[in-house]
Amino acid sequence: MPLLARARALESVVRDVARETIMPRFLQAVRQHKADGSSLTDADLASQQALLMKLPELEPAPVISEEMTPARQLESWISGHTGVWCIDPIDGTTNFANGIPLFAVSVAFLVGGTPQYGVVYNPTTDESFYAARGSGAWLNGQRLPLRPAATHLKYAVAGIDFKRISDRLASSLVVRPPYYSQRNFGSSALEWCFVAAGRLDTYLHGGQALWDYAAGSLILEEAGGVYGVLDGGPLEPAPLPKRAVVLASTPALYGEWLAWLQAHR
Repeated sequence: MPLLARARALESVVRDVARETIMPRFLQAVRQHKADGSSLTDADLASQQALLMKLPELEPAPVISEEMTPARQLESWISGHTGVWCIDPIDGTTNFANGIPLFAVSVAFLVGGTPQYGVVYNPTTDESFYAARGSGAWLNGQRLPLRPAATHLKYAVAGIDFKRISDRLASSLVVRPPYYSQRNFGSSALEWCFVAAGRLDTYLHGGQALWDYAAGSLILEEAGGVYGVLDGGPLEPAPLPKRAVVLASTPALYGEWLAWLQAHR
């Protein structure tokens, strides 16, 4: 089956899980806190379990999920010689628990650490971002990006997660921002897709794990965007550790954005 057809089959699975498992719990979930301080609800665990049951029907491969222990994540990564699923059952759990309609299910299939196809789906807006390597990126069947990117950083709308970057860099961004305006939506997976779609021009996040970007990085790449890490190197897929990511909707904008960040970090 071609990769794009596999992406569409995955999209169907993700939509089913969101409809049957996640949305019945929306506006009813009680937020708990994990050891690292991040949020967790019963919907996260129910979504994970549903995906663990359904994904092997598409590809019989190990699964790495945000809600697994680090030991289990590493075990799946090592054992996935011919491929591995990487999932975030609900990306944006705090939004979900607080009734903010900006959260998503994020799923990608990787071979040799490289995403082959993936889906990021927001069930409250019914927006499904998906991509297959070499076959483009799409939003509900419409090819991405949806609009032209900013021509220069000073015209850009940037996505910034301030709480995970250094005080010095955060202060520089607040006092003398190099962009036109700034947003933060509380869902890393959606923010990658928003750059791919042209809703955001640039993005900075100070600490992302594989499940945060596995699907979104492919969607951005297939839409013509560029990404890397704050020190200027490539973002190499691995379950641990978390990395500070930098991305932009075009190569030119990425170069300008990264240069400014490195000069002020």
